Amino acid sequence: MKNNMGSTDKIIRFIIAAIFVILYFTNTVTGTLGIVLLVLAGVFVLTSLVSFCPLYTLFGFSSCPVKPKE
Repeated sequence: MKNNMGSTDKIIRFIIAAIFVILYFTNTVTGTLGIVLLVLAGVFVLTSLVSFCPLYTLFGFSSCPVKPKE
């Protein structure tokens, strides 16, 4: 797996995941939508930790900074 996520992207995903978890555990969002948001939060955290997003690969996108060739 080649890294395709930059640090800003990872931070944004962690923040969104935290918001989803807070919404679920404060009973603001419940039921099926709450469970979907929890699963999505888990995916966001996992992809942030490994710095790889499969959807980015499908669309040919990368938020990693480009290193200059020497």
